[in-house]
Amino acid sequence: MKAFEINEFGIENLSLVNREMPEARGTQVLVKIRAVSLNYRDLMMVKGAYNPKLKTPLVPFSDGAGEVVAVGESVTKWKVGDRVCPIFMQGWHDGAIDFHKARTALGGDADGVLREFGVFDEAGLVAFPNHFSYEEAATLPCAGVTAYNALYCSGGIKPDDSILVQGTGGVSIFALQLASVLGCRVFVISSSDEKLKRAAELGATDLINYKTDPDWDKTIIDATEKRGVDTVVEVVGASTMQKSVNAVKMGGHVAVIGVLSNEGAFNPTSILMKTVRLQGVYVGSRQMFEDLNRVFCQHTHLKPVIDRVFAFDETKEALKYMESGAHFGKIVVKI
Repeated sequence: MKAFEINEFGIENLSLVNREMPEARGTQVLVKIRAVSLNYRDLMMVKGAYNPKLKTPLVPFSDGAGEVVAVGESVTKWKVGDRVCPIFMQGWHDGAIDFHKARTALGGDADGVLREFGVFDEAGLVAFPNHFSYEEAATLPCAGVTAYNALYCSGGIKPDDSILVQGTGGVSIFALQLASVLGCRVFVISSSDEKLKRAAELGATDLINYKTDPDWDKTIIDATEKRGVDTVVEVVGASTMQKSVNAVKMGGHVAVIGVLSNEGAFNPTSILMKTVRLQGVYVGSRQMFEDLNRVFCQHTHLKPVIDRVFAFDETKEALKYMESGAHFGKIVVKI
């Protein structure tokens, strides 16, 4: 079977290779992977910025969707023809995360999904909504589950809450959609007026261009009558953390997801004075994934937003496109 491998860091060094066809044994399931989606983590992994000590060769990418083509002799949950997604951390089924569960992430600690076939334990798969294509389903395992965890689990958002979403990448767009369906007020910041216009079409209520309004935290405070938002989906990192804490209400919640920037000054005193809760969100469990799918089944008008679909042999171009930051929503590679 064909697969992409990281042998040396760098997009241009990503290698297309032939690997031995895997076999499903015991509780394992063989999946023909039909589509994969890109996350910023995947780009960092390929470039060597995420884990410079990464063990190679490694098949990258964590998010995919496909069809069951064979099952091991002990499998009871799946049958040939089922449409499934591998979960991000193969060992995190439910409950709280721990060190051992965190070390089972695809495309990092274990081979990922940028290949024609993959073998996964039956407990490491979920069925995705029937009305989703493989391309749409492939966007869910990391970005969709992360947004769900940040808002519904870690954030505990309620109808009429106010949410701040940074940018218009995969996690941010999912967060916008999941908050909007509850009737939340959603602030979106972006450097592109065109992207903000598209965000409004998905349910964003307040649009801020942070290039023309660099004091967007103050704008949000004024717009909420000095209260601040209930939850911030913080996908950037150190450079925006101070403004995120400024923009959240007293006792509010900042879901810390981003690794886009490690530069910036942050005064933790504001966390104390505002009794803010900063919660790191590292994707989520299989149970969260299944709960997310129920939301999409209940609100069938919600669909993952896909910017572009690339062919398998265009994977390097897909990574470069992500690197450019021009995308709105998710980037997908069709296998």
